[in-house]
Amino acid sequence: MEADTSEAIDESVRELVTAMLERNRLSKDQLISLFFTATPDLHAMFPAAAARAIGLGDVPLICAQELLIEGAVTHCVRVMMHIEDDRDRNQIHHVYLRGAIGLRDDLPE
Repeated sequence: MEADTSEAIDESVRELVTAMLERNRLSKDQLISLFFTATPDLHAMFPAAAARAIGLGDVPLICAQELLIEGAVTHCVRVMMHIEDDRDRNQIHHVYLRGAIGLRDDLPE
Protein backbone atom coordinates (compact mmCIF):
# COMPACT_ATOMS: atom_id res chain seq x y z
CA MET A 1 0.00 0.00 0.00
CA GLU A 2 1.17 3.48 -0.65
CA ALA A 3 0.26 5.34 2.53
CA ASP A 4 -0.26 4.91 6.24
CA THR A 5 -3.92 5.90 6.27
CA SER A 6 -6.89 3.99 7.62
CA GLU A 7 -8.43 4.07 4.14
CA ALA A 8 -5.34 2.53 2.50
CA ILE A 9 -4.96 -0.15 5.19
CA ASP A 10 -8.68 -0.96 5.13
CA GLU A 11 -8.75 -1.28 1.33
CA SER A 12 -5.57 -3.37 1.20
CA VAL A 13 -6.59 -5.77 3.97
CA ARG A 14 -10.06 -6.26 2.50
CA GLU A 15 -8.48 -6.98 -0.90
CA LEU A 16 -5.95 -9.43 0.55
CA VAL A 17 -8.35 -11.38 2.79
CA THR A 18 -10.97 -11.56 0.05
CA ALA A 19 -8.38 -12.80 -2.46
CA MET A 20 -7.17 -15.45 -0.01
CA LEU A 21 -10.71 -16.72 0.55
CA GLU A 22 -11.66 -16.66 -3.14
CA ARG A 23 -8.45 -18.14 -4.49
CA ASN A 24 -8.68 -21.05 -2.06
CA ARG A 25 -12.47 -21.42 -2.33
CA LEU A 26 -12.85 -21.02 1.43
CA SER A 27 -15.96 -20.15 3.37
CA LYS A 28 -16.06 -18.17 6.58
CA ASP A 29 -17.05 -21.36 8.42
CA GLN A 30 -13.65 -22.89 7.59
CA LEU A 31 -11.74 -20.09 9.32
CA ILE A 32 -10.23 -20.92 12.70
CA SER A 33 -8.31 -17.65 13.19
CA LEU A 34 -6.37 -14.95 11.35
CA PHE A 35 -3.03 -13.53 12.41
CA PHE A 36 -2.09 -10.14 10.94
CA THR A 37 1.28 -8.44 10.98
CA ALA A 38 2.05 -4.93 9.79
CA THR A 39 5.37 -3.26 9.15
CA PRO A 40 6.36 -0.64 11.76
CA ASP A 41 5.52 2.21 9.38
CA LEU A 42 1.80 1.33 9.52
CA HIS A 43 -0.11 2.53 12.55
CA ALA A 44 -3.24 4.30 11.26
CA MET A 45 -5.51 1.34 12.12
CA PHE A 46 -5.52 -2.29 13.19
CA PRO A 47 -5.61 -4.59 10.14
CA ALA A 48 -8.06 -6.84 12.00
CA ALA A 49 -10.61 -4.01 11.99
CA ALA A 50 -10.83 -4.30 8.19
CA ALA A 51 -11.47 -8.05 8.48
CA ARG A 52 -14.25 -7.40 11.00
CA ALA A 53 -15.81 -4.95 8.54
CA ILE A 54 -16.15 -7.69 5.90
CA GLY A 55 -17.99 -10.00 8.27
CA LEU A 56 -15.23 -11.81 10.12
CA GLY A 57 -16.01 -10.33 13.53
CA ASP A 58 -16.76 -13.71 15.09
CA VAL A 59 -13.45 -15.21 13.90
CA PRO A 60 -10.54 -14.78 16.35
CA LEU A 61 -8.23 -12.08 14.95
CA ILE A 62 -4.93 -10.77 16.29
CA CYS A 63 -2.41 -8.18 15.10
CA ALA A 64 1.34 -7.88 15.66
CA GLN A 65 4.19 -5.80 14.30
CA GLU A 66 6.79 -7.11 11.86
CA LEU A 67 10.46 -6.83 12.74
CA LEU A 68 12.15 -3.64 11.62
CA ILE A 69 14.81 -5.02 9.27
CA GLU A 70 16.90 -2.79 7.06
CA GLY A 71 15.91 -3.20 3.41
CA ALA A 72 12.63 -4.98 4.19
CA VAL A 73 9.41 -4.24 2.32
CA THR A 74 7.60 -1.22 3.76
CA HIS A 75 3.88 -0.48 4.07
CA CYS A 76 3.08 -4.18 4.16
CA VAL A 77 0.37 -6.19 5.93
CA ARG A 78 0.64 -9.97 6.07
CA VAL A 79 -2.04 -12.46 7.01
CA MET A 80 -1.66 -16.01 8.28
CA MET A 81 -5.00 -17.72 7.91
CA HIS A 82 -5.63 -20.84 9.99
CA ILE A 83 -8.25 -22.98 8.30
CA GLU A 84 -10.07 -26.26 8.71
CA ASP A 85 -9.67 -28.14 5.45
CA ASP A 86 -8.79 -31.62 4.21
CA ARG A 87 -6.58 -30.50 1.32
CA ASP A 88 -2.86 -31.19 1.25
CA ARG A 89 -0.64 -28.20 1.94
CA ASN A 90 0.51 -28.13 -1.70
CA GLN A 91 -3.11 -27.47 -2.76
CA ILE A 92 -3.28 -24.21 -0.80
CA HIS A 93 -2.70 -21.07 -2.88
CA HIS A 94 -0.73 -18.31 -1.21
CA VAL A 95 -1.63 -14.74 -2.11
CA TYR A 96 0.87 -11.89 -2.50
CA LEU A 97 -0.34 -8.57 -3.84
CA ARG A 98 1.32 -5.38 -5.05
CA GLY A 99 4.86 -4.86 -3.68
CA ALA A 100 4.75 -8.10 -1.69
CA ILE A 101 4.73 -10.28 -4.80
CA GLY A 102 8.51 -10.78 -4.69
CA LEU A 103 8.63 -11.82 -1.03
CA ARG A 104 8.12 -15.52 -1.74
CA ASP A 105 8.89 -16.30 -5.35
CA ASP A 106 9.69 -19.87 -4.29
CA LEU A 107 5.98 -20.69 -3.77
CA PRO A 108 3.83 -22.03 -6.60
CA GLU A 109 1.08 -19.79 -8.02
